[in-house]
Amino acid sequence: MHQGEAKPIPLAWEGHYELSARNQLKGKITEVKKGATTAHVRIDVGGQIIAASVANESADELKLKKGKTAYAIIKATSVMVGVD
Repeated sequence: MHQGEAKPIPLAWEGHYELSARNQLKGKITEVKKGATTAHVRIDVGGQIIAASVANESADELKLKKGKTAYAIIKATSVMVGVD
C-alpha cells in the first residue's frame, strides 16, 4: 500500500463492545476530512498512521474528531507482506 492510500477499515468508539476481529489497534484520530459522501480518517497508532474511509453518516454517529481515541479494527482473510 502506498503512503496516504486508504483502505476500508472499520472504526469504533471507545467503550464496551465485543468483536470477532482480533486486530484492534487503539490510537488517536489525527484528521477527519469529509468529502461528498465519505470521510477520510487518520489514526495515529504508536507513531504509525492508519488511514480509513467511512461514510459521513458513520463519522457523524461516532462523533469522530481530531484528538479522540478510536480503534482501527482490521478483519481480513489474508495479509500481504511487502519489503523495501
